[in-house]
Amino acid sequence: MIKKTKFSVPMGLKETPFQELVWSKACAIPYGTTLTYEQLAINIGHPKAVRAVGTALGKNPIAIIVPCHRVVSKNKNIINYRYGSDIKMFLLKHEQL
Repeated sequence: MIKKTKFSVPMGLKETPFQELVWSKACAIPYGTTLTYEQLAINIGHPKAVRAVGTALGKNPIAIIVPCHRVVSKNKNIINYRYGSDIKMFLLKHEQL
């Protein structure tokens, strides 16, 4: 069985420039790894925008292609995931984290 770990499809989403930046960085998180919201905020050049990063990820309408489940809190708690904490846990376990 072949596992698909990256997608390259035109998304055609109507996002703000900030959301586009956050989602593109989320897409760059390698399969099987995680970043914290703070690390992602730093990666996009907005270290104080931790909550804004969370908000942008929460508006992600295509969670499998934009892997927002790979972004976790500092203490690795599963909180406020748009599709529910059970789904996030399933996806993380599926990636063997």
